[in-house]
Amino acid sequence: MKSLLLKDLYNISHNAKSMLFILAMIALIIVPTSGAPTYTISCSILCAMMIMTTFTFDEASGWTAYALILPVTRRAVVRAKYAALAVFCTAGSLFGLAVSALVSLCAVGRMTELNSPLVLLAMLPVGWAVAFAMGSMAIPLAYKYGAEHARVLLFAAFMAPAMLVIAVIGVMAVLEVSLSGAAVTALVCASPLAALAWGYVMYRAACRVFEKKEV
Repeated sequence: MKSLLLKDLYNISHNAKSMLFILAMIALIIVPTSGAPTYTISCSILCAMMIMTTFTFDEASGWTAYALILPVTRRAVVRAKYAALAVFCTAGSLFGLAVSALVSLCAVGRMTELNSPLVLLAMLPVGWAVAFAMGSMAIPLAYKYGAEHARVLLFAAFMAPAMLVIAVIGVMAVLEVSLSGAAVTALVCASPLAALAWGYVMYRAACRVFEKKEV
């Protein structure tokens, strides 16, 4: 599986410079206006979506059909995709944290409450969890429908849970329900575990789809 992971990392490295430039430019817009937490999560998600680019490369080169004649199992191919996703999410979260802290200091002159070190650190696991959960859903969709169609389906699929979260927050605001500091800390710490559990479910789904797929 290591060689499969390195293949995806090598392919995506050609886009690394342009991606870093885009993320840096976005930081100058988002951090001063919407705050570092928003940028950290956005950065993590954008990096996680690079997993779709690896599928585009595979489809363009006909790599999947070639891989299946090699001494690797289909499950190993799928595991390598999830390993690459974890790497992308980690890189995006760390980059978002570093750039958020830098832009916050430069743009504001000091750390505001929204962009405080504690909030920035809290967003690290949350951003990783959101990105990994989203990317986990993208992989079985890409195997089923192809990379380009999966992008559209993924956007539609995430509108529903996003609207649900917004609705829950709205109801809590109307009812004046607030979470304690301990509850918030527990949710932040549990978010990566919840994302990994969701990722395992999506991994099993991706394996089933890929095992039935003819290439």
